[in-house]
Amino acid sequence: MNYSVIKHLHVAMVATSFALFALRAIWMITSPERLALRWVRVAPHFIDTVLLLSGGALAWQLGAGVRGWLPVKLLALGVYIVLGAVALRRGRSRKVRVACAVAAIVTFGYIVSVAVTKSPAGFLSF
Repeated sequence: MNYSVIKHLHVAMVATSFALFALRAIWMITSPERLALRWVRVAPHFIDTVLLLSGGALAWQLGAGVRGWLPVKLLALGVYIVLGAVALRRGRSRKVRVACAVAAIVTFGYIVSVAVTKSPAGFLSF
């Protein structure tokens, strides 16, 4: 597959993954029983697998051009995953879950800004 096709797939999966996270965060507050639906439990694994594979393919195609910003993006991705897990499952109180959901959304924005600017500072450089 060429770079453009993979990039569009990756961006589509980023948007889909984030939209599903936001939906699950809203349901966590308003209708927690919906989080138990089978498709809600299965879809993120499929989406995130495609997202990870397409991201890996992009990094491979870019080669050395990703050295400065990709490690920072991957570290921020780890933070986003932990915050998302606390927000949707592991948080002991609603207050903690909401705070982690908000922090995850901010972290997501930072990850996107790093990808767009190709700078470890992301939106912090403005």
